[in-house]
Amino acid sequence: MDHHAFDALVIGAGIAGATAAAHLSATRRVALLEAEESAGYHATGRSAAIWIRNYGSPDARILTAASRRFFESPPPGFAEAPLMRPRPVIHLAPPDQVDHLREMIAEGDDMREIALEQVRAMVPALRPGYAALAAVEEDCFDIDVAAMHQGFLRQARGAGGVLALRSRAGRIWRKDGAWHAETATGDVFSAPVIVNAAGAWGDEVARIAGEPAIGLQPKRRTACIVDPGDYDCADWPLLGDAGHSWYVRAEARRKLMVSPADETDSDPCDAQPDEFDVAVAVDRMQQALDIPVSRIEHRWAGLRSFTPDRGLAIGEGVERGFFWMVGQGGYGMQTAPAAGRLLAALAAGQDPGDLAGAVPLCDPRRFSRRQAA
Repeated sequence: MDHHAFDALVIGAGIAGATAAAHLSATRRVALLEAEESAGYHATGRSAAIWIRNYGSPDARILTAASRRFFESPPPGFAEAPLMRPRPVIHLAPPDQVDHLREMIAEGDDMREIALEQVRAMVPALRPGYAALAAVEEDCFDIDVAAMHQGFLRQARGAGGVLALRSRAGRIWRKDGAWHAETATGDVFSAPVIVNAAGAWGDEVARIAGEPAIGLQPKRRTACIVDPGDYDCADWPLLGDAGHSWYVRAEARRKLMVSPADETDSDPCDAQPDEFDVAVAVDRMQQALDIPVSRIEHRWAGLRSFTPDRGLAIGEGVERGFFWMVGQGGYGMQTAPAAGRLLAALAAGQDPGDLAGAVPLCDPRRFSRRQAA
């Protein structure tokens, strides 16, 4: 049994763990412990992310807005290509969703009504009569998930950090002021601070460590790739209904990714697509868009994990030195730069500055207080 001492341990090397490690590495030597053979195998590796200011819980919106500057101007050498590509988001409202869309327009920032003729000019496949109202968010962009994830991992390693793959933490305990994690390899890693960035497995990691679970619920999201036929969809906006029961966006320039926006409760697992969900996605898309689908070119699923109130959980838990970085739901990519910065500030006991408004909303201890009450 080998013992490895660090300044911080991070459990999970998806985007949450990577950004946590990168930001912690400014002042600490970090070990990233990843159960799988590659970093980002689960939700991160299956994400087709887009930055949308008006998407998510109140704390997610704070962190989304605060992350924009990073996407626009990442640190020198962070990535070889831009992390963002402009792509508007259009919300369509069939007659029964008009009131809901009007509420979205009234409550959202930088969202406005757009004429259906303008939508059809951008997306010629839109079926006449499907929508009674439409709104656009122009200030949105695709995120290069792989580039961002690898950039954060490089930052952590460049500061002396270690990425330990195939290193599932089977035992976690605190002794003599330090957290210890014994991995499947038999190695023991220790540090004064441990960060639970285990995604769908977040509550499982907490139980192993003796930290109260917060009630994470993984939910499956399904997607598939179809050929848009004669349409050139490369510059289409992301398009979906106001009720968020389906959406499409360009993928690999000449293809369309289609999703039924499903949220099916699941245990933590290697999520697989359900054929029924794939069929639902295509059917809902075809109600809005005149695109024949003769075959599904690719299909996949991933888990998005939510806390009981659907807010994020970032901060110190009940146990001293045990920090949470979970519950990103569908907002993990667009909030990652600011979320990592917030976690590092809280772990150091520093003023989070412009992120202060998110601190009470993200506090993981809100769940243990509710259980006690």
